Amino acid sequence: MTGPVLSIEGVAKTYKSGTVALRPVDLTIPRGEIFALLGPNGAGKTTLINIVCGIVTASAGRVTIAGHDAFRDFRLARRLVGLVPQELNIDVFETVLATVTFSRRLFGRSGHSAYIEQVLRDLSLWDKRHARLMELSGGMKRRVLIAKALSHEPELLFLDEPTAGVDVALRRDMWGLVHRLRERGTTIILTTHYIEEAEEMADRVGVIDRGRLLLVEDKAALMAKLGKRALDLRLVEPLAAVPDALAEWTPTLEDEGRVLRYRFDAADEGTGVPSLLGRLRELGIAFKDLETSKSSLEDIFVDLVGKPA
Repeated sequence: MTGPVLSIEGVAKTYKSGTVALRPVDLTIPRGEIFALLGPNGAGKTTLINIVCGIVTASAGRVTIAGHDAFRDFRLARRLVGLVPQELNIDVFETVLATVTFSRRLFGRSGHSAYIEQVLRDLSLWDKRHARLMELSGGMKRRVLIAKALSHEPELLFLDEPTAGVDVALRRDMWGLVHRLRERGTTIILTTHYIEEAEEMADRVGVIDRGRLLLVEDKAALMAKLGKRALDLRLVEPLAAVPDALAEWTPTLEDEGRVLRYRFDAADEGTGVPSLLGRLRELGIAFKDLETSKSSLEDIFVDLVGKPA
């Protein structure tokens, strides 16, 4: 089927208390994309996901999943979606295999043992298939949540903070699985506080803060547009303060005055670097080493929302 797998138009949420959890959001996700939604706690990430999945009722707007209205044709639209929530909401008395098979049948799928076996193997759960969930570690329970979300072969998979507080092995398995799912045509939307994961995995990045979607951008274009470079000059003699003669460049002092740092936009033709170095020579401020570094996605995120994720 052609067209986007997910279309969000003017979706907003205001609770009866008057709290605005989500301001009107417009977002279109094409098939096969890995989209990362970044934002601090309380930004509206989970609210948006829960509206798409039918867990929270929107105050306004429209959601379309693979051409189906998610509000009017909820059952059909919901069958196309898998959700891995933040919380562990599983029956601890059931076995792994029974839990995942039950989730598959909830969506009208037959107990397809070959498919379920593959999912459990992909998540290193096959050897634990007959274990009760109460016997599993927290990391293994997280794997079961992922298996449940994949059990009915969804076209669109939401991963809400999927690797928060889990072991490194699960995180590695998780991202390997994400790559394989994308190769099969699954579209993936993830929220994460591990910005390096979004930087490595996502095709596009959205930044949300205080219920407002601040931007949606191709990851490479975002970093090219907003990314800045830093020039660090390690001084021969430390400075107690930035000299007034350098005010136009607004550099900062780091490492107790031993490093002079100048931030500049690499896209600008006039970066100011040559003139800064010339002024330092005029002032007799010598440096013994210099290096430049590029902004990371985390630097950009902090610039946008004012605090780290």
